[in-house]
Amino acid sequence: MSTAILAEDEPILRAELREALSALWPELNIVAETSDGVGTLRAIQALAPDVVFLDINMPQLTGLEVAKVIQGRTAVVFLTAYNQHALEAFDLGASDYLVKPLHRGRLMQTIERLKATLGRDRAPVPTAVWEALAVPKTEPKYLRWIQASVGSLLRLITTDEIYFFQADAKYTRVVTAHAEALIRKPIKDLMDELNPDDFIQVNRGAIVNLRRVESIYRADGHMEVRLRDRDERLNVSVGYQAAFRQL
Repeated sequence: MSTAILAEDEPILRAELREALSALWPELNIVAETSDGVGTLRAIQALAPDVVFLDINMPQLTGLEVAKVIQGRTAVVFLTAYNQHALEAFDLGASDYLVKPLHRGRLMQTIERLKATLGRDRAPVPTAVWEALAVPKTEPKYLRWIQASVGSLLRLITTDEIYFFQADAKYTRVVTAHAEALIRKPIKDLMDELNPDDFIQVNRGAIVNLRRVESIYRADGHMEVRLRDRDERLNVSVGYQAAFRQL
């Protein structure tokens, strides 16, 4: 059974191609569908299909750029709304070139051509090529300091100094060992910007710095956080208690 990948960034057009292939080439196994050039290359690497139906105008990498990488390794049928790329497509060894919207009679000719040529040995894409195309992983950047209002002054406060954040009307309190300040950023936005290894939400209106926790008190389903050098007791709502049980 021959295998194929459908690489088309328009979902409706991709669905039309899938349905047409199902009707005209029922024994073809479509092993993946992709919508951008990088995803298409990764799918080809992982699945080694016999043929890829490849849209020329895709995000991240164009179909022509993808074809240059896999040239000679898998059969390529280009899909495009325009025909100005035909010469370049065949220079890249394309098996065929289909202009959208698809016509089933023309697609049937492509299928017959593919059936006649599939199965010939194709060299694998070099590992160095995949490594060069890999998207580097970057570490997330968390807040290291904030600018907060203390009376009429603005103060820079490092996140390490902060004991907890607490919602206060339109503002959020920023509490350190011996001072307080106000910022306008809401709790829900702060939680997305703070390092989860250091900060944990205790209820809908408060976030605590785990490095400043002295103890966690539990009794009859009630839980509260007690802080070093501060008198406040922060209640841990039921929906947030599970995270503390893992500490």
